[in-house]
Amino acid sequence: MALASGLAAGPATLGGRYRSEFPIFRDRIYLNTCSLGALGDRTRRKVAEFLDLWQARGAAAWYDVWWEALGDLRARYGKIVGAGPGEIALAPSVSVAVAGVASALDYAARPRVVVTSLDFPTVAYQWLAKQTQGVEVVVVESPDQVSVPVEAIARAVNDRTALVVTSHVYFTSGAIQDIAAVASVAHRHGALCLIDAYQSVGQVPVDAAATGADFLIAGGLKWLLGGTGIVFCYIRQELARRLAPTVAGWFGHREQFAFEPRSLEFHDDARRFEMGTPSLAAIYAQLGGLEYIEELGVPAIRRITGALVEDLVARAQEQGLRPKVAPTAATRSAIVMLPAADPPAAVGHLAAGGIVADARPGHVRLSPFFYNLQEDHVAALERLASHRDH
Repeated sequence: MALASGLAAGPATLGGRYRSEFPIFRDRIYLNTCSLGALGDRTRRKVAEFLDLWQARGAAAWYDVWWEALGDLRARYGKIVGAGPGEIALAPSVSVAVAGVASALDYAARPRVVVTSLDFPTVAYQWLAKQTQGVEVVVVESPDQVSVPVEAIARAVNDRTALVVTSHVYFTSGAIQDIAAVASVAHRHGALCLIDAYQSVGQVPVDAAATGADFLIAGGLKWLLGGTGIVFCYIRQELARRLAPTVAGWFGHREQFAFEPRSLEFHDDARRFEMGTPSLAAIYAQLGGLEYIEELGVPAIRRITGALVEDLVARAQEQGLRPKVAPTAATRSAIVMLPAADPPAAVGHLAAGGIVADARPGHVRLSPFFYNLQEDHVAALERLASHRDH
């Protein structure tokens, strides 16, 4: 097939240079970055650096290197999404970051929050938990279980809407949403817009300011190769100075080392949304993972994964499968859903053959990244075919 033959000398070879830095490939094929990014040697070394500092200096390391590491990470996260460090707050999970945003909104005149049926449910849960306080959650359905038309979201938004929430890349299909259009819909009604970009930042170029999003959340777990326990929340500069969360921690205090329990004076930037002491092991892991993303650049990563995905989709279709993906290459991310009668059994069959993938209802989920090669998904498709024939 033409696309497959072109891949050998195409952009996928760029990522192949890094493959040896990800030890998991020594004895298996990894196609599950959308669940957890593979561990790289640079990430391991950064975590070892943190442990060495902890051993050698103990708490004294806070006063210079560890404090600087937090600032470094905010700045580097900001560069990935075109934002300044003052627009970035660190958090241990998307749930915590979203909870901070949710606590800062006034629902008295605007009780409605609009989400979609394809979003990861932790987003909706924040506002479903507030229904007893009068918050009204509207879930916009997907007509095809692949994407949600912006027009459908627009029909759910009115002048009583406080917030419109959706994903940049839907974890359920890999489809890329037009988040600039979603933000525009929200703003026409005076509402704010929050984007869950956990499945996009690192594999799809993102310019937070250009999208018009008021909040954008992503983190290390998946495409930024930082593992668990570290995310960031971009908050548009004007909002970062104005909104006041009603859940708080000492890292959000402007004078946190004054240890004053009688008053709470927030930082005048996004740091006001930070809460407790961050996990430094997670901070260092993310600093190591970002080295790969920064060195390659997200546009180059997008070219690599785009070529791999198009080849994977074409080969799956040749096998008679009907991948659940967006209709065009421009709206497809590096998440490919392959129909399966028994997804957990199919994933187990892949695992027995040394191939790591994931299961979702009705589908096996494959997610190639820059360290993958064409031969990875070819092997996965062959293994899946043998399972179907069995």
